[in-house]
Amino acid sequence: MKMTIWGGILASSTLLAGLAQAEEKISAVHAFPESLIYTKSFLSFVDKVNEAGEGVVQIDVRGGPEAIGMFQQPDAVRDGVVDMVYTPGSFYGGALPEKDAMVASNLTAIETRANGGIELVDQIHQEKMGLKYLGWFDSGVCYNLWTRDEPKFDADGNLEVDGLKLRGNNVYNAFFTNYLNAQVIDLPTGEVYSALQRGVVDATGWTQIGLIDLKWNEFLNYRIEPCFFSTDLGVIVNNEKWDSLSEEARKIVQDVAIQHEKDSVAALRIKRDEDFAALDAAGMKVVTLEGEAKANYLAAAREKTWERMKSVMAEQPGGTANYDRLLELFYDLNAAK
Repeated sequence: MKMTIWGGILASSTLLAGLAQAEEKISAVHAFPESLIYTKSFLSFVDKVNEAGEGVVQIDVRGGPEAIGMFQQPDAVRDGVVDMVYTPGSFYGGALPEKDAMVASNLTAIETRANGGIELVDQIHQEKMGLKYLGWFDSGVCYNLWTRDEPKFDADGNLEVDGLKLRGNNVYNAFFTNYLNAQVIDLPTGEVYSALQRGVVDATGWTQIGLIDLKWNEFLNYRIEPCFFSTDLGVIVNNEKWDSLSEEARKIVQDVAIQHEKDSVAALRIKRDEDFAALDAAGMKVVTLEGEAKANYLAAAREKTWERMKSVMAEQPGGTANYDRLLELFYDLNAAK
């Protein structure tokens, strides 16, 4: 009888150990501080995966830029230092210029998941960087120019940037320099608050949401419309790690990612409206380009970014083979009219 009891306990222990070992782990980092709305969106995705994947797969978040520098994260996931990264494609645009299709897009992940755009971007990531492109999160949010002082316009209504100390980065520098002819000061997100505080910069591009999270609204008083571009935030996974996961684990993570693409579009539209209302109540003024000046401004944002994409693609293996297809899948000419 004792042998039977002990045998049952041993069998149960072995079974539990086997189940514990079967739960697969994915290590992850995110590009921006935890306080930013975009990071909160990613952490929401992680929570959903961990709930759906209990006993099968779990994502272990190691932190943000304090764990691995934001610009080092794409190389870290490619090299297997970490399994998963949530980051803008622009942070590795030199290796994968095709991300500019998302930057200049007027569609969301919902449409581009349906039309095959994200599948093509995934294929390019795998071929060029050995990365699985899991999903385009937080899409459908565009950018504005935000300034400390009232913007100036020429006689034709075009924005004047002479003397403007404009913060730039890899997302919009092609537009800022090649069309606006601005002299930009490149700064990572974490340094912009102090740069505004010290007067190093007095204007910046930024998305429609998040200005309050970053407290930049303490210094910026004007929002210039229309908005341009789209966020290009996505989740990339080391290909070897992805292939090593069980089929069940991959399905859980991918299914949750596709659902989060949809959920984040809706959630961030609500957040945008809330942020705009709060900024308006605090005295933020909105200045709008009109007529031909507006049309030229929007066209330049799009076309200068496409030009950058094509020129960098031309220097890489495969050249511009996917260029026309990317424009077709990520930009709706009818929606732009």
